Amino acid sequence: MAAPLEVVISSDSGSQLWNCTVFDLHSGSSLLSYRGGNSAARSLAVLRGEFLLSAQLGKNFINVWEIQRKDQLQQKIVCPGVVTCLTASPDGAFLAAGVAEAVYLWEVCTGKLLAVLSRHYQDVTCLKFTDDSSHFVSAGKDNLALVWNVCSVVQMDLSHSPEPRHVLSRHSLPITDLHCGHMGAQARVATSSLDQTAKVWELSSGELLLSVLFDVEIIQSLNREKSFQSDSEGNQVFKGHRSLVTCLSVSMDGTLLLSGSQDETARLWDVQSRQSVRCLAHKGPVTNAVIMAVSANMFLPDSRPAVPLPRFSRHLQAPEGPDAEGGGAWVRPALHAQEEEESYLQKADRLYSLMHAVSDKALCGDGENSALRVAELEEEVQTLKKVNKDLFEFSSQLLTKPT
Repeated sequence: MAAPLEVVISSDSGSQLWNCTVFDLHSGSSLLSYRGGNSAARSLAVLRGEFLLSAQLGKNFINVWEIQRKDQLQQKIVCPGVVTCLTASPDGAFLAAGVAEAVYLWEVCTGKLLAVLSRHYQDVTCLKFTDDSSHFVSAGKDNLALVWNVCSVVQMDLSHSPEPRHVLSRHSLPITDLHCGHMGAQARVATSSLDQTAKVWELSSGELLLSVLFDVEIIQSLNREKSFQSDSEGNQVFKGHRSLVTCLSVSMDGTLLLSGSQDETARLWDVQSRQSVRCLAHKGPVTNAVIMAVSANMFLPDSRPAVPLPRFSRHLQAPEGPDAEGGGAWVRPALHAQEEEESYLQKADRLYSLMHAVSDKALCGDGENSALRVAELEEEVQTLKKVNKDLFEFSSQLLTKPT
C-alpha cells in the first residue's frame, strides 16, 4: 500500500503504553506509536519534519523522538518548570515553549536559549508562529495575546528587554487557543477564550476585525460584533461527541475536520455533510489531535535526520561544556537558508525597494497599514546602515593597526 499524504497524529492523557499515535487519515488504521509518557495539551510539535516533540504532562521536560524511530526517545529537554505549550517555527530555526508566565525561545541549530520573555501576568496557554516564521503569538490566562517580532526578540543586547509588537487585550477571560493564518506578517490571528467569544485580529496592526459570541445573548458593544447561531435544523453543528471538544484540525483540501474530545475519542467529519465518518478510540481524554502532511522519512525506519539535534541549554545564553565559548548568542538562519546569505548592503537595497513597493495598496492593504510598514522598513534600513558602518570602521582599524 502506498504511503499516505496526510496522517492524523493524536495523544491522550490516559495511555500507559504510548505517548502519541499516527493514524491513516482515510482508513483510521494505526501506523506508528511513540512510546514514553503522556503529552500535555497544545504541546505536540514536528521540527523540520525530522523530529517529534511533546511536553510531558505535568512535568518540566520535553520528549524528543526522531520521527521514524518511534520506540526510542532521542533526548529530553529539561525546562525550569511545567511546560504548558510548545511550538516550532515552520522554517525549523526556533523552538518556543511556555513555562508558567514566561516564553522560552531556543535556537535549534545550536540549542542555545536565546530569550526568556516575561510579559504575561499569568500562565501562558498557547503559542503559534506565523507561516513565514517572522512572528509568533503568545496567549495566556491573563486574557492577553502578545504579538512578537522574532527579529526584535533575538538580539544580543541583554540590557534591553524585547517588547511585543502588539498587545491584543479585548478578551475578558483566559485565552484557551489561537491560530495564525497565512501570509506571514499580513496574516489574520484567531483567538478563543473562556469568555465565550472567538476573535479575529489583523496581525500587522493589532486591530480587532471580528468578534463571534457563542451561546449567549448578543451585547452590541462593538459594531463588528456578531452572534453565532445554527439554523432550526442545526446544520452548522457537528454532533457526536459526548463531552468537551479540546482540539480541532482540518485537512489540506478542506474536506475533513478532525476533533478531539474529553470523551476519549477523536472523530473525523465530512465537512460538507457534517457527518462523522470515523471514530478513533483513545484510553483517556484527548489532549492533541492534528492532521499533518507526511514527512519524507516518517515511514523509512533506516533513515536518519540530516542534522542531529543538539543538546538544549537550560540557561539564558549561558555556555555549557568545556569547549563552549563565552559571549552572546550567534543567530544562524535555517539550514536551507545557510548556503546563500545576503550582505548588509544587499539587505538594505532590498528593504529600500520594498519601501517603495508598499505604495501599492494591493501589497499591504490600506493607507494606514502602508504607512506603518514604511516606518518599520525605514527603521530597519537605518539599523542595517549603522551595522555596516561599524563593520567598516572595525575592519579599517584592523587593517591600519601597526604590527
